[in-house]
Amino acid sequence: MVFDFGIAGYQPGWLNGVDEIADRHGDRLQSLVGRRLTYTWLVWDDDHDEWFADCPVVLDFARERLEVNHQKFDDLSITWNSIDVTQRLEWPTSDGFHLRWRDGVPTVLAARCGQRLEAVELLEWTGDDLAAGTVTVGLRFADGWLTVYNALDENGLGFGDLPLEYRRHRPG
Repeated sequence: MVFDFGIAGYQPGWLNGVDEIADRHGDRLQSLVGRRLTYTWLVWDDDHDEWFADCPVVLDFARERLEVNHQKFDDLSITWNSIDVTQRLEWPTSDGFHLRWRDGVPTVLAARCGQRLEAVELLEWTGDDLAAGTVTVGLRFADGWLTVYNALDENGLGFGDLPLEYRRHRPG
């Protein structure tokens, strides 16, 4: 049974490495280029008033919903149109988190709404550290890159210029 992160209907498909990810999702990622980012959603921990980075990052491009999630050291799941952000989340452990979908946070992410996507790349980390080989989804907008990266067993968000340690791959 696949862990669904408490999200009804969500079935992550874990992949590893640039080639495997590009083979499975490259053409569809490329098809987003030119579309406007219309909504962004993150799972919010109401008890701590902060992003709950274990759950997928959801980016809506005019009704084509990209869902990006990382786990462990190198697992990446990309899914499409499977998450209903109006549904209540039920974290499936006894941790007692009070979670919900939230848009408009952080403001640096929400500021990209309305912008057209200029490019998509799969970014492979080449730094001399534990993250070497992890794959990041890179989305370029007029005001710079948005990256959804592996923050070592959870998601991270990056904004602006790309670090030099990324090897860039066109996915399609």
